[in-house]
Amino acid sequence: MVEHLNEENFKSKVHDYEKSKTWEFRGDLPAIIDFYADWCGPCKAVAPVMDKLSTEFEGRVNFYKIDTDKEQLLASLFGISSIPSLLFVPMEGAPSMSVGALPEGEIKKAIEQVLKVDKATA
Repeated sequence: MVEHLNEENFKSKVHDYEKSKTWEFRGDLPAIIDFYADWCGPCKAVAPVMDKLSTEFEGRVNFYKIDTDKEQLLASLFGISSIPSLLFVPMEGAPSMSVGALPEGEIKKAIEQVLKVDKATA
């Protein structure tokens, strides 16, 4: 399931930017954060892919969405200027941003290579 984030749950589930200026991931699983807007055509194309992958990788990767129109502070923290933008957040190390509507295969590749999650089902 893809969960929507706002400022409050972002700070508890991903990173508390008010307490720490350096990146400290707070999640219990690697994550993908989809920065989107309801009016964005390419974002609408990414949404069903994210839904499908959230089921496929359930229990191994957390999938989140941030509406850049409603959560402008979060969008500005990550320098979002184009959407969709996908933030790949590994358990260790810095997150990695990808801009544009990635096809399912590219997202799966990033899950394996950036998030270090095996493609085999659990």
